[in-house]
Amino acid sequence: MDLKGLKANIREDVWRILEEKNVTRFPRPVHGRIPNFLGAEFVAEKVKSLPEFIRAEVVFCNPDSPQRPVRETVLKSGKKLIMSTPRLRQGFLLLDPQKIPEKYYGKSSTIRGSYKYGINLSPWDLPPLDLKITGSVAVTKQGIRLGKGEGYSEIEAGILGELGKMRRETPVITTVHELQIVDKEIPKEPFDLLVDIIVTPKQIIRTGVEKGDPKIIWSMLDEKKLEEIPLLKELKNRLK
Repeated sequence: MDLKGLKANIREDVWRILEEKNVTRFPRPVHGRIPNFLGAEFVAEKVKSLPEFIRAEVVFCNPDSPQRPVRETVLKSGKKLIMSTPRLRQGFLLLDPQKIPEKYYGKSSTIRGSYKYGINLSPWDLPPLDLKITGSVAVTKQGIRLGKGEGYSEIEAGILGELGKMRRETPVITTVHELQIVDKEIPKEPFDLLVDIIVTPKQIIRTGVEKGDPKIIWSMLDEKKLEEIPLLKELKNRLK
């Protein structure tokens, strides 16, 4: 089986097990999604206790449902929150808790609320990240993660890395259910977003993974992806 097929099978197994064990919630079915697992709020509280989170002033977090409690925690902790817009169609949003009424932190941590309370910015106008938090479909204890298979987390990190907003030293955390941790070995690919810390309802795992500086591997992007994400095409032109 090729690597693409191996990854697809692991995703399918995780989605199936999560549904069978009934440990997910809306939106369901979880197939094709970053699973919204039970215990996500508790996991957000555990993230809050991490020294990497405490030190951070600017936190990037994905827009998926299971990470919504994390995004609210970021704002409640007085930290600036950066979110990508779905499929990067409209770039990035910056939410500053100093400019949002505290009673709206929960609402502004949703996708719809982030558009209302956030500021749309080009990646070159964003502040440097102190921490990146991402969702996963599956992850190994060695820090290899699988998303939905479309590569958006890797592209986000690559864009920010090309612009010096994210470096190899920038900690990467993923929040998942225990059942999303897999024992199968997943070969590392050059573009993979590697994870330093895995936080679940039951444990915190430090992977010890060795990372390189995030970047876009332009030779691995086809023209279709450049058309789907105009921001990529603009960045490529800027870097020429």
